[in-house]
Amino acid sequence: MLEFALSTLATPHHTLAEAVALAEQAGYDAIDLRTFGFGSTRFACDPALTDEAKTRTLIDASGIDCSSLSTGVRLDEPIMPPVIGRALFDNERQIREGKLAVDLAAQIEAPVIRVFGFERHGNERLKQTAKRVAWRLGMVCDHARNTGVKVVLEHGGAFPTAESIKELIARVNSPLLGASYSAESGMASGDEPGAAIATLADSLLLARVKDHREGIPVQLGDGELDPERFIAALAEGEVDIPVVFEWDAAWFDSSAPAEEVVGEALQLLCAWSGQTAPSRLSA
Repeated sequence: MLEFALSTLATPHHTLAEAVALAEQAGYDAIDLRTFGFGSTRFACDPALTDEAKTRTLIDASGIDCSSLSTGVRLDEPIMPPVIGRALFDNERQIREGKLAVDLAAQIEAPVIRVFGFERHGNERLKQTAKRVAWRLGMVCDHARNTGVKVVLEHGGAFPTAESIKELIARVNSPLLGASYSAESGMASGDEPGAAIATLADSLLLARVKDHREGIPVQLGDGELDPERFIAALAEGEVDIPVVFEWDAAWFDSSAPAEEVVGEALQLLCAWSGQTAPSRLSA
């Protein structure tokens, strides 16, 4: 059975308490907390701005769970010069960022953190990029041992498809590493929903859906991305993972307020998956 979570991309100017309350009132099972890391003030609801115990208490007191801690951590920073650069320069900054995210997730009891591989640099071969990303991913996963936190790698950049992140996950070969799959990015890369889900199989731990028209966020089903087909494919495959709804108010100031969008989005997600909407929504 799918669990539906609301991303705090929808609530960049809400406090964490307000964001949790909105997700709960709209009927979501969980909340996906977007973080920019310690010291950032880009989101009022960034959990890195709040005492960890207070965040745990806030979520525990609500009727919802924390599905995930979503970071923008990427693991592609080049090592220059290629060999001696490992000894001369700081090549572990991105690893430290990943480790700090693991620590924050453990403290607020988020079960997974989302990270990215990302781009090739200069004329390097994809194989070189993959080797460097996999090394850093492995280091972050090693740090997650005994924390109760898993790491999920989301596709994009030089690794745009389900198949490309499957290969990275296999290279790392850690039980603490899985996949986060964005239906929007998958469509842009040419993935077919059912095939992508089958490719990732048991490594798929988190999914994301949104919709847009000509690059502008719109309600699910009103745009160009066909999220219904992706949700139906998850339901048909009997996949049991959190699905995060992303309303990109954080990136588009002209977007409708989250309060006008997120309840209807949940109703659509429930209908497409064949699940019953929460009673307070179906009344």
